[in-house]
Amino acid sequence: MTTALITGATSGIGRAMAVALSDAGYDVYALGRSKSALEDLRAGRPKITPIAVDVTDRDGIEAVVSDLHVDVLINNAGIMPPLGNFADMKIADIDATLEVNLSAAILLTRLIVPQMRDRGAGHILFTGSSAAHTAFPNIAVYSAAKAAISGFAASLRTDLSQYGIRVTEIVPGRVETQLYKDILGAEARAAMYAGNIAVQPEDVAKMVVALLDLPAWSDVTRFDIMPTRPTTPSGSK
Repeated sequence: MTTALITGATSGIGRAMAVALSDAGYDVYALGRSKSALEDLRAGRPKITPIAVDVTDRDGIEAVVSDLHVDVLINNAGIMPPLGNFADMKIADIDATLEVNLSAAILLTRLIVPQMRDRGAGHILFTGSSAAHTAFPNIAVYSAAKAAISGFAASLRTDLSQYGIRVTEIVPGRVETQLYKDILGAEARAAMYAGNIAVQPEDVAKMVVALLDLPAWSDVTRFDIMPTRPTTPSGSK
């Protein structure tokens, strides 16, 4: 496998995976909304091709991927809505959370899967969350979207394994990313990551490179990566 397409590649886990896979010899298509962040990612990395597109732009996404050869698809893009009780959640935030974290990943996978099936090879990864598997307060819709991704990945694997296509769910606990930057102040975020106890994006990226290096007959169906030391309950990716 030589090419990888990664969504949400402008920061955090997505950016770390783009760098790590580029360093490992992959040609990387890095998708994200920020042109400047993508250009910064590409600087000095000729194997990275930046593609500025919103994953919720269905026509734009279809146009982008129609001519791409993709061996590894990493559905990583995600957002965290404002924290709070579900009863007070804005409908617009519900819609956005489901569209970015769930619907966009399903659509992109549908666009890429046929070419993998025709070749009889491929690997699809989803950045999930520990919030899909453990109940936390104030993130009900985020948890629902990530739980749906988990279920989709498991069922997708049963559809595609006969064609030699592998499917992996990545389940991070607290990772020090920008996920909360629009919904928590700097002081609150600093407190969340105090003590250097959070998993780093590069840690997740190293795991991804390692599992992609496994022989084709081995499929890591899910891997959980958590901080060694305990964190407070709101600490999911």
